[in-house]
This record gives sequence, C-alpha cells and structure tokens, in this order.
Amino acid sequence: MERIRTPLLEIACEISGPADGVPVILLHGWPYDPRTLRRHASAARGGWLSNHRALSARLRRNALSLLRHAALGPAGGARPRSHRALDALALPRAALVGYDWGGRAACIVAALWPERVRCLVTGNGYNIQDIAHSGVPASPEQEHRFWYQYYFHTERGRAGLAANRREFCRLIWRLWSPNWAFDEATFERTAPSFDNPDFVDVTIQSYRHRFGNAPGDPALAPIEQRLAARPTIAAPTIVLHGEANGVGPPETSAGHARFFTGPYQRRVIARAGHNLPQEVPEVVTTAALELIRAHA
Repeated sequence: MERIRTPLLEIACEISGPADGVPVILLHGWPYDPRTLRRHASAARGGWLSNHRALSARLRRNALSLLRHAALGPAGGARPRSHRALDALALPRAALVGYDWGGRAACIVAALWPERVRCLVTGNGYNIQDIAHSGVPASPEQEHRFWYQYYFHTERGRAGLAANRREFCRLIWRLWSPNWAFDEATFERTAPSFDNPDFVDVTIQSYRHRFGNAPGDPALAPIEQRLAARPTIAAPTIVLHGEANGVGPPETSAGHARFFTGPYQRRVIARAGHNLPQEVPEVVTTAALELIRAHA
C-alpha cells in the first residue's frame, strides 16, 4: 500500500507488478473498494498483468483515502482529478479501467487529458454527468432505479446512510447485481471502507451535486465548464455493460458511440450486473489486455 498526495487528496493505492511494466490504473465504483479489482491486481505476480504495473486506487470516500483540504467539507467538488494521481506517480500515460464512479473518473481523464490515456475500459458507457439536463425526468422505470439518489437529497437520507452504512450498501449490492451470489465474507472484506469519516459527506455531495442541488468547488469550475460540453473521447475504448444491471440497464448505453471518436466497441455481458470486476473478472481482464496489446 502506498499513499499518493495531490493538492486535494491523499489517496491510498495498492500497487503490484513490475516497476517498468505498462501502467494500468484500476478505478472502483460506489459502494465498493479496491477489493473489487484485486483479482486483476494480484494476477500481476504471474497472471494477465505479469508485464504490467497495476495501480488500484482507493477513491476518496473509502477508508484509506481522505480529503486534504478541510475547507472543502461536504460542499467540495464532486469531480475527481485523476490526472493529478498520474502526475504524483510520474506516469506520462496509462491504460484506465473503471466502472461507476471510477468509470466517471476514467472517462473524464480520457476526455480532457487524452495525451495521458493509452486506452480505456469503462463500465456502462460514457459516464460523464450531464448536469445541465439532470432535471429532465427519466422513464418511470429509471426513476424507480434512482430511488437512492433522491433519498440522498433529503436529510433523512443523509441520516439513514450514516446510521445504516453496511445495511444500505449490502442492499445496493443485491439490487444492482441480482445474479451475483456474493457471500457475507466477500461483503465484509469491503465493509470497513464505509467507516471512512468522509464516506457519508462525499456520497451525499456527489448525488446532490450531479442534480445541481449542491455547489461544487469553485476551483473546479473551469473543468466543470469543459465537461458540460460533453467532450468526446479519442482513446481506444471498450464499453462493458451487464445485461442484468439493476441501476442502469444496457439500453442506457446503447447510443453512447457518438461520444467516442477512436476505436470503439460495446459489449453486453450476459447475466452480469453492475459490479463487473467481481462478477465477471475474466471479461474485464480480456477487454483490458486486448486494448493494451492492440495499442501499445
């Protein structure tokens, strides 16, 4: 475990594989942690990443990653500055593999700093938020899937998450990945991450901010303006989407090809849900290796 310091964050990062290997940044989602991606990183000692340098970052709402600026508090910016982590690690370019919040971070870096990205594997498509149109109602079915986001807009929701972190996150795992029969030991390996003192504030801030109902960090306003234009991604990309994704079904990414100007593939994974790295690790592994080898 190593710690990366950026102007905003101190990020714990699990690093494995040869120091001179091709860097691969693994970015997990909410409410998960790097254990989601551990099978990929551990394989670096002799498996698929044996020629690659795997870096699995604990994103800032989890146990070993903390906000460095106390003034940000719950009203801080919701946009990750993942390119700063590349700077801190002295990595000019890297392959990015992410899903959910981690997929958003990966897509943002690929869109705004294309020179830093060798290739991209992203769960559920183009993950950059369209805040300007967030007030437009979705279909009733999709509104139902987003119940937790609307819950988080209330103080009852903040209190409920704070009081029931494990119960809430276990429910999310079940709803989003209905065919994934995870056991209690698997869940408990991740659950301590929810005890991070930033976990509730960052979660609430993110879901309120994406609907325009909480201010962002003024220092990130120029980045927000660039993202509002829905920038395209030129990096070679494979989008993976679980057929049984309980929060965003495959049709939500069906039209995302327009956001990618480089080599692009979209693969719908049978029976898989939202947490692809743990449900179908071999699928994520295959996609990443395919891109890395094709675009060395």
